[in-house]
Amino acid sequence: MKVLLFANTDWYLYNFRLPLAQSLRARGVDVVLASPPGPYGERLNARGLRWIAVPLQRRSLGPLCEARLLLWLCRLLRRERPDLVHGFTIKCAVYASLAARLSGVPACIAAITGLGYVFTSDDARARLLRPVVRQLLRCALSGTRRRLVLQNADDRALFLQARLVDAAAIRLIPSSGVDLARFTPAPRRADATAPLCVLLAARLLWDKGLAEYAEAARRLRLEGRTIRFLLAGAPDPGNPASVDVAVIERWRTDGDIEWFGHVDDVPALLRTVDVAVLPSYREGLPRSLIEAAACGLALVSTDVPGCRDVVRDGVDGLLVPVRDATALAAAIARLDDDRALLQRLGDAALTRVRADYDVERVNARTLDVYRELLPDFPADEALPAPAPMPAESWRGVSAQPY
Repeated sequence: MKVLLFANTDWYLYNFRLPLAQSLRARGVDVVLASPPGPYGERLNARGLRWIAVPLQRRSLGPLCEARLLLWLCRLLRRERPDLVHGFTIKCAVYASLAARLSGVPACIAAITGLGYVFTSDDARARLLRPVVRQLLRCALSGTRRRLVLQNADDRALFLQARLVDAAAIRLIPSSGVDLARFTPAPRRADATAPLCVLLAARLLWDKGLAEYAEAARRLRLEGRTIRFLLAGAPDPGNPASVDVAVIERWRTDGDIEWFGHVDDVPALLRTVDVAVLPSYREGLPRSLIEAAACGLALVSTDVPGCRDVVRDGVDGLLVPVRDATALAAAIARLDDDRALLQRLGDAALTRVRADYDVERVNARTLDVYRELLPDFPADEALPAPAPMPAESWRGVSAQPY
């Protein structure tokens, strides 16, 4: 049996889907991973997995270029002959499903982890693309041996309201899971009077709320507070919403934020901070908040789909209105003033992530979807545990996003 996993970056496959690939391999499944070229492809190969570079241009909109990509994927699938193709993010999910249909691959899973630029942006280009993407989704998701995996109930309602897919084909699986052996809390700080340290870890996209984060930092600095505002992540040139580096440098020069660029060892960074912030405009289910919760951090995010699935206001974090820097600054100041609340929210976040987002539990639900589509999928037996992720320097900068 063979399964092909297809994503828009090798970084995504390595950081988010490596445990799934290892779990499949442990069951005797032949696993092929495919993505555009990047530095993490060789890391996947070093793990004993087979990775293939795909000529996908994430920002491409030209019909000829897109047709060439679809033809290339069809040739790949005819050569590899997988039993199932699993595509991640809208573009990869759509193209994987269309190529599978044209190539005779019997089963396909489209995992859409967030609606992305086309559905979250209000610019003219995004509005122009929406009808086209909707039609492609309808075509890609139709069929009895197709499944759509979503991460939150709001996205499910949106897909059903737009009549993009039959309800029977949708499966809700929250996030790609987090490795609780890797993401662990740091010892509690002995000095409760130390400056609060806040982190936004994300791709440098406007719709992650970067402008609101920088503005909140500026306002609290002008109030005389000594809060440290950290930013971890790199620009994402493949996304039209990418923030220019010059803007980030200006925020850093003004003293509003400390920017670390791309971070390899995220757990080590999380164990140095007190609060994780994500003022996003919309998410599938934000992995950065789940990882922060696993490290026992209080969470501050926006009351939007995806984010509010992870953060329960006043229970394990604080929710603020979207695009509201004033409310964001007030929430962070509240945690700065109330360290007991800070600790209580962090403890509750840790308890919840252990119960709901353990990677083994999430992968088990994913494998159940495989069994729906592949009657001969191997049953669970006593299997060896996946190899641990290697330790890496957390201050390294690379061309890949957080």
